[in-house]
Amino acid sequence: MKVSLIAHTPVPEKIIAASAKLCYSPATIDTVMDGLSEEKTASFVDMLAEIGHESPIEHAVFTFGVEGVSRSLLAQLTRHRMASYSVQSQRYVAEKMFDYVLPPEIADIPEAAAEYRRAMEEDQAHYDALTALLKEKHMKAMMDSGMGEKEASRAAEKKAIEDARFVLPNACTTKLIMTMNARSLMNFFRHRCCNRAQWEIRELAEKMYALCMETAPHIFHRAGPPCTVGACPEGKMTCGQVTQVRARYAALREKKEP
Repeated sequence: MKVSLIAHTPVPEKIIAASAKLCYSPATIDTVMDGLSEEKTASFVDMLAEIGHESPIEHAVFTFGVEGVSRSLLAQLTRHRMASYSVQSQRYVAEKMFDYVLPPEIADIPEAAAEYRRAMEEDQAHYDALTALLKEKHMKAMMDSGMGEKEASRAAEKKAIEDARFVLPNACTTKLIMTMNARSLMNFFRHRCCNRAQWEIRELAEKMYALCMETAPHIFHRAGPPCTVGACPEGKMTCGQVTQVRARYAALREKKEP
């Protein structure tokens, strides 16, 4: 898995501080950015976290590039609807020797890992065979209608992989660019940094959290699993490792605090 923070709102903490300042002072749009030193900016952002006033943090936006994650993760990720996603299409991009995610629990058992790899190889073989059969059918129909051979070949392959992709597994990797505002990210980290989140999306969330902390530590210093800023909300479903989780996130936050 590779995760990059490829863009974000310039001076995100200052933009949030200015938004909060406008709410609580007689400042005008022309003067709202005046006097926002690093210290005052941090003070405004920390105050918002303390009083639970979250709407100003929506003005800061972060865009991530993500590679090497499974289609299974994608299904979970897009449940976070306050975000924008652009995903590499299996309809338009052929999966020739597709990469796949190997779950750690399967990787730990040699026999299971071998079985898993055989399944991936079989899926690739079925995909290739279906693509060839469909392409042959579509190409013949296109050429019969008067299309040139080269043009028909390209168009037929595009049409073929549209249906052949149905045999590809959830393990098949994908690439995406996604954009979230800071408030949506806080919600994302609250749910997906938790030990009870599925392992792959938790790894993604933790990598995104680290990038956000490097960029805007005052915004995200209370982000992460809810047990790090209060009681565990999972009840009987708790992971039972609250002390360890709190210690790990305390160390991360202390490391990133300016």
